[in-house]
Amino acid sequence: MADDAMIENKTFDEIRIGDRASLTRRLDEKDIQLFALVSGDVNPAVLDSAYAATDMFRHVIAHGMWGGGLISAVLGTELPGPGAIYLSQSLRFTRPVGLGDTITASVTVTEKRAEHHVVVLDCRCANQNGEDVILGEAEVKAPTQKVRRPRATLPDVRLSDHDRYRRLIDKTAGGEPVATAVAHPCSAAALLAAIEAAEANLIVPILVGPEAKIRQAAEEAGKDISFLRLVAADHSHDAAGKAVALVRAGEAKLLMKGSLHTDELMGAIVPSATGLRTERRISHAYIMDVPGHPTPLIITDAAINIAPTLEEKADIVRNAIDLAHVIEIETPKVAILSAVETVNSDMQSTLDAAALCKMADRGQITGGVLDGPLAFDNAISEAAAKEKGIASPVAGKAEILIVPNLEAGNMLAKQLTFLGGADAAGIVLGARVPIILTSRADSLRTRLASCAVAVLMARAATKAAPGVTQAASA
Repeated sequence: MADDAMIENKTFDEIRIGDRASLTRRLDEKDIQLFALVSGDVNPAVLDSAYAATDMFRHVIAHGMWGGGLISAVLGTELPGPGAIYLSQSLRFTRPVGLGDTITASVTVTEKRAEHHVVVLDCRCANQNGEDVILGEAEVKAPTQKVRRPRATLPDVRLSDHDRYRRLIDKTAGGEPVATAVAHPCSAAALLAAIEAAEANLIVPILVGPEAKIRQAAEEAGKDISFLRLVAADHSHDAAGKAVALVRAGEAKLLMKGSLHTDELMGAIVPSATGLRTERRISHAYIMDVPGHPTPLIITDAAINIAPTLEEKADIVRNAIDLAHVIEIETPKVAILSAVETVNSDMQSTLDAAALCKMADRGQITGGVLDGPLAFDNAISEAAAKEKGIASPVAGKAEILIVPNLEAGNMLAKQLTFLGGADAAGIVLGARVPIILTSRADSLRTRLASCAVAVLMARAATKAAPGVTQAASA
């Protein structure tokens, strides 16, 4: 076994005055998050990256982590090493430590006391510029028995920080909030979703529904809605129709689902004469933020199209590619999923996948790179794709996953959410305006991300055709 895979101590008799050991680490955001997780300290000054890296509280946290942590690591693994017993530690913080700083922690033996085998060490932490940031002294009881053993393997700790959603929301900063018709926000959760998005400067909600129920929901949520426009409706069906009418009249640029059923809202959207249909098939997409996965995953369709035909799947792909462009995926890699990665005449999903890829080859679907059929593993794992001998620009690197049917999409999204810790921001595409679908189970982060995506799409449509609604351009 290589020497760097082993850990060996220095006994009291082996230690000499002037002996020195050190290690170097870089302080990043996840170190701060791990500290908060272990300590239970959720002060925003620690966790919110919007706070300046020079915030004094963050400096104190960094000093504590790295002074107590790095120095302790040197003492426990290098000098004296395994078997050492910490007796005391003093630290003096001489200079701030910021995110991105590279800190070298070192200890130097200054004194030995034969009684009780005590060793005194000078402790020092310096930044990448050689400037001292921590000074101190430690007393340890050195081991008397020699120890040499394999280094322990640290656990793989993954933090579900969902930073991609924060970046999505950040992209909306600086723009005007978008007028949004909220259909039947008659529960505290539904109303909160709209108000939180308004407080984040994403939307200007127009509340559509029975006035008494909306005001009761506001009271339950503890929110003031006096500053919001309220359009009275008799019931949920009427609220859906009136919300759609506001969009058709140009008074709202987005539509948001409240506490009514999705089917009821879609019933008001799909009629050609009075709804929000375009030449495109309407479809649903989740933008999944999956911990540990390097990019967002767009999964479609998990909520609207039960068993889409080949032509419907083509529109579902087009809608997803348009969405990917809005979130700045320039040429999205689109995997057409099935249970296998070869064409099988007994499996319609594999035939559809092959046909969709040929449609892309012939220019019927543009803006992305398609491949399929692909099984889920070789769509997102390069190792799995290589094991199967699949050579493809999409395999292992997919950014859009097109599922065979609603059941598969719904199960995939929920498995990633409830087993994989993913967040799922939902949006309906292909209508005259983006439609925001939120759930009572959604976190604030997910609700805001759904609204942010819709706002980005609405702004992109306005830039593409200034003064023209998405309906006219579709």
